[in-house]
Amino acid sequence: MADAIEWLLLVYRIPTEPTRLRAGVWRRLKALGAVYLQNSVAVLPASVEGERALRVLRNDIGEMGGSAQVLKAEALAGQDEVIAAFNAARDEEYTEVIARCQDFLQEIADETAAEHFTYAELEENDEDLAKLKTWYDKVRARDRLGAARRDEAEQALAECTTALEAFAERIYAAELDRP
Repeated sequence: MADAIEWLLLVYRIPTEPTRLRAGVWRRLKALGAVYLQNSVAVLPASVEGERALRVLRNDIGEMGGSAQVLKAEALAGQDEVIAAFNAARDEEYTEVIARCQDFLQEIADETAAEHFTYAELEENDEDLAKLKTWYDKVRARDRLGAARRDEAEQALAECTTALEAFAERIYAAELDRP
């Protein structure tokens, strides 16, 4: 078993209607990187930031007409399964980043093949890469237990950066050729 990890748990109840309340709580927990142990029981590794966010969410759930408790816990048994669930959630996010990186690389290849060497294309692709990096940074910040696909996602982003730099060089070269 891994070393003992302190966990934060949010146990909550929300009125069944309107359903947007449940969806809102789910989105906020997902943004924190929490995973569900079962319905209405979410967990994440303890941190000051996580505790603050769960306390705010607990308050908001109360304002929705629900109830919630925030607990600190240490797994007496089953910690490896909780870690695996937490890392699997991060790996799913890294997989999405990697897929978007592949889409980005395909876009660069398509623009290069079509010889769309314009500053407008460069700016658009630069913005897309910045969004990918921001997304990766958010996932990495939630990845406190060392998910397996982190290095692969980082490498995919490095490939995107290299591809964008090469695309920019083609634009600069095309500019020299223009009358």
